[in-house]
Amino acid sequence: MYDDNVTLLGVSKEINEAKQGEVLYFDQAAEGLRKFYIESYGCAMNFSDSEIVASILGGAGFGPTRDMEEADLILINTCSIREKAEENVRQRLSIFNKLKRQKPDVLIGVLGCMAERLKSKLLEQEKLVDIVVGPDAYRDLPNLLAKADDGDKGINVLLSREETYADISPLRLDSNGVIAYISIMRGCDNMCSFCVVPFTRGRERSRDAYSIVAEAQDLYDRGFRDVTLLGQNVDSYKWTSPDESEHVNFAQLLERVAHVHPDLRIRFSTSHPKDITDDVLYTIQKYENICNYIHLPIQSGNSRILAMMNRTYDREWYMERVESIYRIIPDCAISSDIISGFCSETEEEHQDTLSIIEWAKFSMSYMFSYSERPGTPAAKKYQDDITEDVKKRRLAEIVEKQRHIGHLHNLQDVGQTYKVLIEGNSKKSDQEFKGRNSQNKMINFPKKPGYAPGDYVMVHVTSTTTGTLRGEIID
Repeated sequence: MYDDNVTLLGVSKEINEAKQGEVLYFDQAAEGLRKFYIESYGCAMNFSDSEIVASILGGAGFGPTRDMEEADLILINTCSIREKAEENVRQRLSIFNKLKRQKPDVLIGVLGCMAERLKSKLLEQEKLVDIVVGPDAYRDLPNLLAKADDGDKGINVLLSREETYADISPLRLDSNGVIAYISIMRGCDNMCSFCVVPFTRGRERSRDAYSIVAEAQDLYDRGFRDVTLLGQNVDSYKWTSPDESEHVNFAQLLERVAHVHPDLRIRFSTSHPKDITDDVLYTIQKYENICNYIHLPIQSGNSRILAMMNRTYDREWYMERVESIYRIIPDCAISSDIISGFCSETEEEHQDTLSIIEWAKFSMSYMFSYSERPGTPAAKKYQDDITEDVKKRRLAEIVEKQRHIGHLHNLQDVGQTYKVLIEGNSKKSDQEFKGRNSQNKMINFPKKPGYAPGDYVMVHVTSTTTGTLRGEIID
């Protein structure tokens, strides 16, 4: 679920493409409104949160702009999952502050996980920003902005046991009109030893099931055809009605959203191996519009390392869950998250990780070397004793193994025909469409008259690279 990509509301691209100014979609602010500019780093949850922030700002008299230089308010929604993510944010803040020296009235704010983790340091010690707002305090933005307008610094990083933003309709600025995210829960109770999320996003709480279904219905009515249900651990979703007459778990929620319309595709992220149940798998198998794709992070293939990570499962448990997925949903694709060089990891334990990639046949993985995060249990209990050179070498081996397995996975698709939702033009050519199949694999294919983004087409796969399938529309 995590990456080093930057997504701007209004401008969506990877960091190394940011200088090119590729604009996918944007609604300009109405004349006379104060203008805000927002960038979002890290996970899909941050992107979803930025849409909530945009909606709150819209209610406070702000409108969006894609031009940072004309903004009255510049916000950066941050990630603390890795040190590199925080370095990226600091680099962006230095650019924002250069603009502020030219335009003193512009306000600069930090949102999200890094805001909660560093709190007043950003305001008082480094003096980089005017406001700092944690993930549970976005409703307080208008008040904090009013204080900042008066020359005061604003900070609210209080965590909540209730906040889910269920009543706020996200403002979907950076959108192709086909794909959308729906946040179904917030926070995390798992306390993995390497992870800052429980400290930056608070305890787990699930959103009202009816509000989730209503948001999915609204998206479908507006032409969206692919929604991803988001949570740090979606499988632990559990909502109880105020009168305690209804109890909805994740399998039941999936079924309710599937009933919105057969043409609304449903994906979800992220699953936890200790919580994903056979009920969830059978629900996926039952409904054609629930995609046959599960992101199931393993982090390490070795049971001792998993115990140190406090993942609460071992290698054998994970393998049983993978076997169940393939037994119940034979054509399911599984992806994963993998960390190299965790504290005290031996070469033999690293080999266990390489072997699980091959055994599980991951279609793709998000792969990182271990980055110690201050305040986490791992930072307090364990020595970060694997050298950077060893971490990088092990990561390179993991990446190479996954690239090989992913390519074999794609080769099996050549000659197959899949139902594909057209998402838009391919990155390389406006003469081609791109779209994903149920297994979350991107396929590029030549355009044909009469088809447009949002349409379903049958695509016959003709070839593949290590990362992308190619095909052609079959009428």
